[in-house]
Amino acid sequence: MKLGFFTMPIHPLGKDWRQCLEEDKAAFQLADELGFVEGYVGEHSTDLAENITSCAIFIAWIAHAIKRMKLGTGTVNLPNAHPARIAAEIAMLDHMLDGRFIFGISPGGLLSDAEVFGNLDNNRNEMFVEAINQVLAIWQGEPPYGLAGKYWTISTKRQYVPEIGQGVLPRPLQRPHPPIVVTAVAPFSKGVTEAASRGWDPISANFLMPAWVASHWPRYVEGCSAGGRPANPAQWRVAKSVFVADDEASARDYATGPNSPYRGYYKSLFTKLVKNGRIGLFKKNSEMRDDEVTLDMVCDELIIWGTPDKVADRLLAFREQVGPFGTLLYAGHDWADPALARRSKILMAEKVAPAIAAAERSHVASAAE
Repeated sequence: MKLGFFTMPIHPLGKDWRQCLEEDKAAFQLADELGFVEGYVGEHSTDLAENITSCAIFIAWIAHAIKRMKLGTGTVNLPNAHPARIAAEIAMLDHMLDGRFIFGISPGGLLSDAEVFGNLDNNRNEMFVEAINQVLAIWQGEPPYGLAGKYWTISTKRQYVPEIGQGVLPRPLQRPHPPIVVTAVAPFSKGVTEAASRGWDPISANFLMPAWVASHWPRYVEGCSAGGRPANPAQWRVAKSVFVADDEASARDYATGPNSPYRGYYKSLFTKLVKNGRIGLFKKNSEMRDDEVTLDMVCDELIIWGTPDKVADRLLAFREQVGPFGTLLYAGHDWADPALARRSKILMAEKVAPAIAAAERSHVASAAE
């Protein structure tokens, strides 16, 4: 199992924005130094707590400081921007990263973003599909463009001057395009099947109950089969909220206490998703009543915390429960205590990941006997 990083950080309201951004940047630098293989960052425009407004701009800002790790948008919310703009900016970003780029896409889940960009009442899944189809058509087609859709029309026919390069949108460095991943935030996600059939791979969100994460693997297999490719567990990424400390008491307090940044994270998500009628994401099974879903229960189920040995055991049990995902994406949270936050990630890389690898080798050896 590989180790990656995924952050849609939720910071305390009133915390200096510059400090938030610097800490988020430091989290990526630390992940890179520790050998994480890839890192993703989310975006929202209308959330003072989740305050990275453009994942592409953030990646461009940190690109020079990240030496080895691949960087990915996690995700570009396609309905909120023009496909030509997205195609041009992502192409440049791929070149800036010398091809160490993964293109994460989604319809976007924050309804205040949808409202401010004027698509709250639109079919955003339909917009999402049209947008990515147009982005790919730009990268694979030739100018002048003639793309007509329900939501966007793209053309440079009137102002195409090929001898000076005018009217030509850029292509990414990776051909035909960077690897594409989609976030899976629904149980039994049909989007996972559709994505897999097109050669794209899923990231299962860290705010889904294990039963719903487990529902993604069969959908992925189904989509890969429809697309004529093998389902490769190594291409399935699962995000998880993890906190590791040298002692049990410190881990418990930082991960679950009243001032915990992990609890604050899930309080924010819990409020948003319940308000949006998506409380089902937090149910352990479909039979649970709404009044049984509490913030305490959500935190108990979705945060893995403890000493390195305990965390390794719980992650192995989680993987056994949900399926054979290939990359664990350590979820980013606010650095309420920078020293403890850094120590957690160091322990994850230097203690937990090796323990998991040793357990996996032992399992393979036992199976071979």
